[in-house]
Amino acid sequence: MQTVIQVITSGHGSLRSRIMDDLQLERKFKFERKWHKQPGRPHGWAKIRSARKNVPGAINLEWHGRSGTLICRVVTKLGNKPNSIIGDFIDYLLARHQSRILSIHIMRR
Repeated sequence: MQTVIQVITSGHGSLRSRIMDDLQLERKFKFERKWHKQPGRPHGWAKIRSARKNVPGAINLEWHGRSGTLICRVVTKLGNKPNSIIGDFIDYLLARHQSRILSIHIMRR
């Protein structure tokens, strides 16, 4: 199953880069950075996973600078439900980046 989270933002700069550079992502919110793209390209991507063993899935982050939109694809396998990782990620977004967020849309695919 795949779920898409669309985060519409205000302000300047990549929210994806801010997320990947945030030390609180691992320390307080228990997410692991898996990989992210080389800088200098127009669309950036990254992958994070929960460091908690009982939370399955991964979140692929893609930044669209012209529209100020962060597209987050939540991927789970083997019938696992994405509710835990989505909840943890939304909690992180609102705790650390609330001032930039205009809206959050969650869509199932």
